[in-house]
Amino acid sequence: MTAPRCRRCLLNELDGEYFKSVYKYIDSLPQELKASPEIYSRRLGVCRACPELKNGMCAQCGCFAEVRAAKRHMACPMGRWEREI
Repeated sequence: MTAPRCRRCLLNELDGEYFKSVYKYIDSLPQELKASPEIYSRRLGVCRACPELKNGMCAQCGCFAEVRAAKRHMACPMGRWEREI
């Protein structure tokens, strides 16, 4: 029997080598493009509580939630958090 899939998990809570490459990408972003650590954490908390989060991806736009939250100029497609200026 297989374990049930986590619907409200972020990528770092799922298994797989593929997801590690997403975090390498986030780490490689130039600092001026990254959201502050406080905003990133707050955004991920909002995403984690959102019913549109499905296995680390936003069902509204298809992005990886961690990537969207890491970029300061991005906003939630549902309007739950704004871009950082």
